[in-house]
Amino acid sequence: MGLNTNDRSIAGFTMAGHSLVHWFETSIPIFLVVWLAEFDVSVALAGIIVAFGYALFGLGALPAGVLVDRYGPKRLILLCLVGMSASFLVLALSMSIYAVAVGLVCWGVTASVYHPAGLALISTGVEERGTVFAWHGIAGNAGIALGPFAAATLLFLVDQWQLVAAILAVPGFIAAAYGLQADFDPTAAESEADAEANDALSLGEFLTNSRVLFTSAFAVVFAIIAVEGLYYRGMLTYLPEILHGLPAIGDITLSTNLEGISPGDYIYVSLLVVGMAGQYVGGKLTDRIRSERGLIAIFAVLCVLALAFVPIMSMGLVPIVLYCIVLGFFLFATQPLYQDAVAVHTPARARGLSYGYTYVGKFGIGPVSIAIGGFILGGFSTALFFGVLAAFAFGGMALTAGLLVALNRTNWWQTTTGATKSSD
Repeated sequence: MGLNTNDRSIAGFTMAGHSLVHWFETSIPIFLVVWLAEFDVSVALAGIIVAFGYALFGLGALPAGVLVDRYGPKRLILLCLVGMSASFLVLALSMSIYAVAVGLVCWGVTASVYHPAGLALISTGVEERGTVFAWHGIAGNAGIALGPFAAATLLFLVDQWQLVAAILAVPGFIAAAYGLQADFDPTAAESEADAEANDALSLGEFLTNSRVLFTSAFAVVFAIIAVEGLYYRGMLTYLPEILHGLPAIGDITLSTNLEGISPGDYIYVSLLVVGMAGQYVGGKLTDRIRSERGLIAIFAVLCVLALAFVPIMSMGLVPIVLYCIVLGFFLFATQPLYQDAVAVHTPARARGLSYGYTYVGKFGIGPVSIAIGGFILGGFSTALFFGVLAAFAFGGMALTAGLLVALNRTNWWQTTTGATKSSD
């Protein structure tokens, strides 16, 4: 059965929004390489600035969800698109690292709106939700890969990074113009009962549902997601700069005019492209094994990969490229698994709120590793940085294993006591 007209319209609108959120998000680490050279600032200071922008991207998810309930998802997505593009115009006008900070803060605030708004629009307006959610995810993955690819390519072709930032802003304005004329019913898939259930939460209901979540297994799932976010954000933010500094890559130059761009940026893009396959496999695994078991295995691989980076970086270009391909696959394979864990360990009435907290953990707490990484890379060593990332992965593995053991014990106890009562 194909999508109806309303579903297609919502799918096109949300796919454009999702791809552009990640288009902007993943282009920032490419600019970070240039900013470090352009403004002659420490890695620690630049890391704190980028971390703050990324943190707002995650921390804004909860208040953004409240705004979506009150003002509607379409209006919020349009404001998000315009706001993100305007933020990159602020970057285009920046003549200091502090002006860059203003642009990143504006981007983080406006970008935080998208996920609550986009997911809400699909859930209430689309009949074929599974199909549209799948295409929505693919669009996000495309943006993740195309953002840094476009940034690196334009920086290679254009001497001024400010002009590149302005060019990257254009698709957001185009998508907003498309959204203004898009015609769809945002509540087409809602029954009357659903509409009443999805009214904006009062403060009391918000606190009650939050207490229910964090006195259940979701509290551990939230911690797992936060730790995964620390690994994810730290790795993806500094990897372009680290790859650029490797002897096998740093001596190769793509441009004699623009300082800071190297083939390492394209290796980074290949990592993100392979991440699409990782997400697909991770999604398939959720249908075959418990998400906790899959996460334990993947965290173990990520821990080993972090520890292996320093030995591999001295082996030459081919091993580095292969390493990044493997890293990209496993780094993104975690996402469907922890999303499934959220669904399994939360009550239906608090499902939306639970995913709001998921984004806070992933994108709000995760950027702390950017500040930590800037401090370590600026004053210590790359080996220590990857050691910290390995510790994050080990922590995720330990938390997930602990959750699995606790769940198995609980199930055993319930089965045993149930059997005892029935025998009595």
